[in-house]
Amino acid sequence: MNSGDIAYVLICSALVFFMTPGLAFFYGGLVQRKNVVNTMMACVAIMGISIVMWVLFGYSLAFGGNHGGIIGDFRWFGFEGVTWEAGPYASNIPHVVFAIFQMMFAVITPALITGALVGRMRFKALLTFVVIWSILVYYPMAHMVWGEGGFLAKIGSVDFAGGNVVHISSGVSALLLAVILGRRKGYEHNIYRIHNIPFVVLGASILWFGWFGFNSGSALAANGLAAHAFLTSAVSAASALLSWMVIDYIKEGKPTLVGASTGLVIGLVAITPGAGFVPVWSSFIIGALVSPICYFGVKFIKNRLKIDDALDAFGCHGIGGIWGGIATGIFAKSSINPVARWNGLIFGETKLFVAQVIGILVTILIALIGTAICVGIIRIFMPLRVNEKEEQIGLDISEHGENAYPTFTGLDS
Repeated sequence: MNSGDIAYVLICSALVFFMTPGLAFFYGGLVQRKNVVNTMMACVAIMGISIVMWVLFGYSLAFGGNHGGIIGDFRWFGFEGVTWEAGPYASNIPHVVFAIFQMMFAVITPALITGALVGRMRFKALLTFVVIWSILVYYPMAHMVWGEGGFLAKIGSVDFAGGNVVHISSGVSALLLAVILGRRKGYEHNIYRIHNIPFVVLGASILWFGWFGFNSGSALAANGLAAHAFLTSAVSAASALLSWMVIDYIKEGKPTLVGASTGLVIGLVAITPGAGFVPVWSSFIIGALVSPICYFGVKFIKNRLKIDDALDAFGCHGIGGIWGGIATGIFAKSSINPVARWNGLIFGETKLFVAQVIGILVTILIALIGTAICVGIIRIFMPLRVNEKEEQIGLDISEHGENAYPTFTGLDS
């Protein structure tokens, strides 16, 4: 084992963990004042739930053993047998270090879903959903993509740091859950003000910072591949940021700070599946194109389909992740990372591109079925949505009995 690699992956684990508080600020800044506490509390509570579940049984289900290429077993229940010695997934770091790194992915993924549900889902129902969804969707997806004998890995689909596992799965689930919950009251008429733009920028900056650990840490070593993933991540985020600014200029006549912040985040989403597979020059293209793809995708979802994906969880993570998976099938080179068995479409080979499309379709199907089952189970025991009065006064008071700020007349709509 290598002490430098151990230190690097542990630092990257801490960076990935820091992304969830960053997401809390990013989402919290975007919502109305009366729902700030509820929005941020969702991320905080998920940090606790996901870590406990991961250590008890989540890691074992995702990475322990193999049943049909879909799920593991309970051999590492409570991290029993997850030792300081090298494990089956990396010979250069202790098994427990790999498990810790993967734990942070299990934390942030369900937190991404909460952005679509702002202002209308009961907190108990949300936490129950996260528990069931992690078991039915996240753990199987992690196993299929990264686990030994995983179905998607077997067919040659690649996902360096979580395009399928993290972004598409959470984005698609968020969209379906938003449809099931229905629109916020007065959705067609109300203007939903972004209450704290500095929070948005702070959150986006923390996400960018943490994402370097998210993507480069997925090399599982302090090596050239980690540096490559670091650079492609930086370039894609920067290109998407600038691309969104250009769209703002064209559509609104002025660049916006919220738009730039959103652009950098979706640039990171798009590069995630291919960060350790695609050449650096292609990350300019991947980032530059994801902004218009997501911008017009969000417009279509909200204006044409009238779906209340409140903070564009699907519009950014779902659509951005799908584009990233497709782009990996276009630009990947096996000479950069031999985990990719074939080169991408642009280099004259089609097998990887087909495998990527299959992987995306399988992810979408699992997310839809898993989310529908979660909702069906929860509805047996409790309502999903707050009542009209609770929604009107805001979930900060109705669900938590707290106010983020003193009340000022006219600022709490």
